[in-house]
Amino acid sequence: MSDTTTAGAAPAPPLPADTPAPRARAPRRRGLLPAALVVLYVLLALIAPVISPYDPNHADLVSRLSEPFTTAHGHFHLLGTDALGRDVLSRIFYGSRVSIAVAAATVVVSGVFGVLMGVAAGWYRGWVGAVVMRIADIALSVPFFLLAILVVAVLGPSLVNVVICLALVRWPRYTRIAYSSVLETRERGFVRGAVAVGAPGFWIVTRHILPEVLPLAVVVATLELGLMVVFEASLSFIGLGVQPPTASWGSMLSDGQQYVATAWWLVTFPGLALFGLVLAVNLLGDTVRDRLDPRRSVPRGAFRRRTSRRGPGWLRSRAAQGATDSEPTSPKGA
Repeated sequence: MSDTTTAGAAPAPPLPADTPAPRARAPRRRGLLPAALVVLYVLLALIAPVISPYDPNHADLVSRLSEPFTTAHGHFHLLGTDALGRDVLSRIFYGSRVSIAVAAATVVVSGVFGVLMGVAAGWYRGWVGAVVMRIADIALSVPFFLLAILVVAVLGPSLVNVVICLALVRWPRYTRIAYSSVLETRERGFVRGAVAVGAPGFWIVTRHILPEVLPLAVVVATLELGLMVVFEASLSFIGLGVQPPTASWGSMLSDGQQYVATAWWLVTFPGLALFGLVLAVNLLGDTVRDRLDPRRSVPRGAFRRRTSRRGPGWLRSRAAQGATDSEPTSPKGA
């Protein structure tokens, strides 16, 4: 005999009204600390001429290689001096201006150019898309330092040439993302409808295509910012970036590498400044990616609506089991 329950069985217990609905986790507070650090670095770079205790290029050979927190000939150097007697703290402040300016300019130039190329390739397709994407593949296949040496050999080392070199290397990443996003967006119903009614292509791109591409481009730009800081320091370290006596974190590391055993502060403090900025930018980039990337975002409003009328998992399972038990079972052969 099978276990069956008649229709008069006790109904499932009602769900408690005060059951809290689970909420989607949104990375809001997680990005406050890295954002604050990035803002702090930018503020220090902007007011570097005001807060720097000394001229970053002033050499005082009498006070050379002074240790941190010491006073040499009436001048207090918080982070010590380098081999030419220049104040390390002042050079770190001025070096942040170079690193942040180069990284920001590179991200803007490569991002704008790469997005425009990707949108054009995805919208026109055909031979235009084939040519643009093949050029992007060629640019990605060229080693970074080889291209930097070629650019510096032709144009000479300077701040503008560093930006040009980095932009030539990084624009294909924006192009690929914009190209794939345009190919996906142009097949949607609202774009097909705009094409069917005869809307101009420029209006469709600016009205429907770019709003779908720009959030992804912002995510990539935020993640690229820290990488550009490292690339600028690498070029300055090997002598292809900003030239002396202009202060740069990479050139400071290059000058202090031969004094690591005797003057540890020459590489420690610039390295910590570089590490802190790159770490803060990368953490901020992860937060921006979680907020703007549609493939990783969770519609929190819809999530609450779906779960607000239900209880936790164990309570929903009990309710479902009670509803199943309350249904009458038809006899065999009915």
